[in-house]
Amino acid sequence: MNPSGNVNLSSSSGNPAAIVVQIIPVTTAAEQEWFLDVPAVVYANDPNWVPPLRSSIAKQLASTNPFFQYGRLQQFIAVRGEEAEGRRQQGNPSPLSPHPSLLGRIVAAVNDRLIDREGQKVGLFGYFECVPDFTVAKALLDAACDWLRSQGMTTVRGPIDLFTNNRCAFLVDGFDTPPMIMTPYNPPYYPQFVEQDGWQKAKDSYAYNFPLNKPLSPEFEKGYRIALKSGVTFRPLRTKGEGFRQDCASLHRLFSTLFANNWSATPHTEAEFLEEARDLQSLVDPDVFPVAEYNGEMIGFWMGLPDYNIALKHVNGKLDWLGILKFLWYRRQIDQGRVIVICSLPEYRRKMVPLGLIYLGLQGGIKKGKPYKRAELGHVYEDNFPSRKLIEASGGTIYKTYRIYEKSLS
Repeated sequence: MNPSGNVNLSSSSGNPAAIVVQIIPVTTAAEQEWFLDVPAVVYANDPNWVPPLRSSIAKQLASTNPFFQYGRLQQFIAVRGEEAEGRRQQGNPSPLSPHPSLLGRIVAAVNDRLIDREGQKVGLFGYFECVPDFTVAKALLDAACDWLRSQGMTTVRGPIDLFTNNRCAFLVDGFDTPPMIMTPYNPPYYPQFVEQDGWQKAKDSYAYNFPLNKPLSPEFEKGYRIALKSGVTFRPLRTKGEGFRQDCASLHRLFSTLFANNWSATPHTEAEFLEEARDLQSLVDPDVFPVAEYNGEMIGFWMGLPDYNIALKHVNGKLDWLGILKFLWYRRQIDQGRVIVICSLPEYRRKMVPLGLIYLGLQGGIKKGKPYKRAELGHVYEDNFPSRKLIEASGGTIYKTYRIYEKSLS
């Protein structure tokens, strides 16, 4: 990359004519809007794409995000360099048009909590989007890597949008269906481009498909009955008032205990967790979010959500008054759900709590009046064999594969 930020490389398509890419660090409100505009350019003709809510992405990257108390980031956009050069030749001091020809975007991030936990200088890239040209992809990845080197990082990992509980990983298999709520989606050429640039697989994860017209093995109802006899009680998550706040505090305690050692993950404070939970509060269907308790203490839960992507697909990334009306109209078409987490404290697994939660979660999805025809469970890391064994025993089959990559910065 030269000092101007322009890159001139041959296109991956084999066309001898090179594309000139200008990489611009996002520093202004206008550039932030262009950053948010990029996905609409990339996915303009993709029928499976679901536009992310612009307000949600903007909130994640805003200076008010608690991430900035222990991390830092830099956003970049890629635009056509010929456009900027033409304006300079015409004597226009502004390097960009009012709305430039957008080619891609990326975020480079440093999470000091992750560095402290892993004991290595690992940086992250995320929010990656790119038109189908390797020139653009390489320019964006190089910009992120250069910035991370300047921050003292020796390894880069991604895609991870700041945290693994945000969107993370590239889809590498299963492009024929739209993504469910809170899952990544990308064109098939994204993993091809990063591998062409020398990145290596760090870890795969899977999404499982559950058709709800398939009977569950009797062992799961038996496990539920055993749990009840052992003194375990089950109830739906509370979604209002003080009950919701208390349940969120219990969920945070369980997350912090059970997922403290998850790969590439860092714990959230209770305040951070509650803020994220409030964003989902109105979306919860209590019938598919059972919790398990023992002596009044939460010991496990099944976290299911209706697939609101079916409605969000129609709002074009904006929940303005028209977007809200469209969302309310199309949410009536939701006929599937996503299971994000099934978990239990280890000392209660012998009391069959996981089997009981699976039984209740699936029963809640098929009870009279419910619209669900299938569910997706994921992500499950490839080396999480205990969870995979339980999920596959309950009828789940792998139908999507995701991948996170790494690269040395030395």
